[in-house]
Amino acid sequence: MHASISSNICRVSINISIFYNTAKRHTFSYIYHIPQRSRSLKPATVGLFGTRSLNLSVLDPDAEERHDGVRIGVWHVLPLQLAKRFAQELNIDAQAHEELENVAVEKNEELEQLLPVLKSEFPQVTAENEQLFYERMLKLPGSIVLYLHGNTASRGSGHRVEMYQVLRKLGYHILSLDYRGYGDSDPVAPTEEGIVRDALTVYEYIRNVTTNPVFVWGHSLGTGVACHLCSQLSLNFKMSLPRGVILEAPFTNIRDEIRLHPFARPFKDLPWFDMTIARPMYTNNLRFESDQHISKFRQPVMILHAEDDYVVPFELGYKLYRTALDTRAKAWGPIEFHRFSGDAGYGHKFLCRAPQLPEIVKQFVDAYRNEEF
Repeated sequence: MHASISSNICRVSINISIFYNTAKRHTFSYIYHIPQRSRSLKPATVGLFGTRSLNLSVLDPDAEERHDGVRIGVWHVLPLQLAKRFAQELNIDAQAHEELENVAVEKNEELEQLLPVLKSEFPQVTAENEQLFYERMLKLPGSIVLYLHGNTASRGSGHRVEMYQVLRKLGYHILSLDYRGYGDSDPVAPTEEGIVRDALTVYEYIRNVTTNPVFVWGHSLGTGVACHLCSQLSLNFKMSLPRGVILEAPFTNIRDEIRLHPFARPFKDLPWFDMTIARPMYTNNLRFESDQHISKFRQPVMILHAEDDYVVPFELGYKLYRTALDTRAKAWGPIEFHRFSGDAGYGHKFLCRAPQLPEIVKQFVDAYRNEEF
């Protein structure tokens, strides 16, 4: 959540009626900072090699004026092992990247057989064959993470790039998007339904390319998107479902998050608070009710939360965990909860630096990548 909420709440306290009449127009500004858009987000500028930048079109009935759909920006980050194997073809200077020098290349019989063919087919990855190359990589045996980021900035923010580095070192593909209104995606006002539709479009893209297992990872606001997305996917009987869901710093719903947000605490007990802030959001379908959605999909869920998270308080992540235990069927995928000590100082966005995180994630992915619920 962003500091701009404080000025907005103060404005509300000065003139409730103005806010109430314009709630729909301004709702997102209370919770989400809509950053200045970037014309182009180039992975190399944030230290990501072996990464493709692509655009997808989201067909949206709420944006009929955009006949070609809402354009969203996406990155496909290759696993570190594949980036090392194809360093020459991708024009990567392996000696300039310490992580490539140190990564161990695991033997994979299927890949070993295909490697000469792939290197012959792609002697050099160029703008003309880049799409074909990266989609061919997605078809190789492996796991995929669909990463849904939080409410500020873009998919190129520093802590997000750090998390991609952790995940690619584990051998996973990462598909990360900017929702509408964020990064280099189209400047369309975001809504809950809209950004869930953006995430669904990327998931459908992955499924149209490969049948490999997909894990949905949400952080902060992205946990609300992840739970809503998986709830929708559970009703789709034509598409292969995710194998698991990872929720980093999740909340139960927007109403709870607003009440516990640091900037809202001075106002939350005032008589007009619910009427002027929480209720308009629900009226305008900005709810992100993860506590409802988590009981509608079967996939295993792993929750990660730092005790010193003051943006999305630790108690909300634990409350969501308890809700999931109470409301999900016993035959469904298990629920895990991992607490990170506040003494470590990870806060809201630096669990990527926890030394135990890679093993926690690896165990979860290995346990469920071949399981269907």
